Amino acid sequence: MPIRLGFYGAGFIARMHTLSLAACPVEHRVTAVHDPEPGRGASFAARYGAAVVSEDALLDLVDAVYVTTWTSEHPRLVEKAAACGKAVFCEKPLAVNAEIAQRMVATVEKAGVTNQVGLVLRFLSPFRFVKHLLADPRAGRVLSVVFRDDQYIPIQGQYGSDWRKDPARAGRGALLEHSIHDLDILQWLLGPVRALSAVVREVHGLPRIDDVAVARLDFASGAVASLTSVWHDVLERPSNRRIELFCERLFVAIEGDLVGPVRFQFTGEAERCLEGQALRDALRERGDDVANPATVFLAAVRDGVPADPAFAAALPAQRLADAVYASADAGGALVTAP
Repeated sequence: MPIRLGFYGAGFIARMHTLSLAACPVEHRVTAVHDPEPGRGASFAARYGAAVVSEDALLDLVDAVYVTTWTSEHPRLVEKAAACGKAVFCEKPLAVNAEIAQRMVATVEKAGVTNQVGLVLRFLSPFRFVKHLLADPRAGRVLSVVFRDDQYIPIQGQYGSDWRKDPARAGRGALLEHSIHDLDILQWLLGPVRALSAVVREVHGLPRIDDVAVARLDFASGAVASLTSVWHDVLERPSNRRIELFCERLFVAIEGDLVGPVRFQFTGEAERCLEGQALRDALRERGDDVANPATVFLAAVRDGVPADPAFAAALPAQRLADAVYASADAGGALVTAP
């Protein structure tokens, strides 16, 4: 029997998840959708042969739920799905702050339902390959990381996420809504942060919606990173990341977050560059056959086992985001990371 899926929310990010589902070998079917904009829900439903239904009716028609609404709605819809025993995939960030995210973790764990959070950078070949490079004893200790994340402000263009200019729905701006990915991936690669300082700006004039955030992160390992997150108006640049890492005996640069290229050089060796299929082949040689997030989630639902990354895995990045804003709100003061 195919796994029956329902979507709360039928906007841009829901469509992105259906692309992952299209490449997922686990048998499934999108059976229901609910969206507060009827036209958008109807368009989504027609594309996948699903029914447009109310919030409550959706839960009678599905085995698992994708929560792809604006951020402030996540806790309520996750609680509703978990109370009915439904597996749940929730987009990032889980919540507008870490305290609410912690309650969401408790909700799904108490209900005993399979749960996964949309921290999808962990599934991308460039970041997975760099994780292998950093684990190579030849690399030595990580010294410094320069991480830049830029995207045109997503209240326009292909995103059309008008809600992201409303702090009641989004919580905050670029750092929380976009660079929560970056805070997660930095800790996934380098371990916990010990202390930080940060500044944020609201250049577009949207109160509490930061469009520039710059943070210095000191890691327990001794590594230091700078993270710059920018929402601009260059519509030809939807979203991209560039990362440079210096280790004692290794240099790495990620020049494209989806498929590379990744440039790297160990002491005594020539620089190498991998991207696309060559990058995926290099991962397979290391025993890492990358799956997409939908495959991991649906396989866990099918087999009744935990998914990865589960909601709990999102808490370090949520707490770090809160700390970044606390530093910025205090004029860039040094803050001990939670």
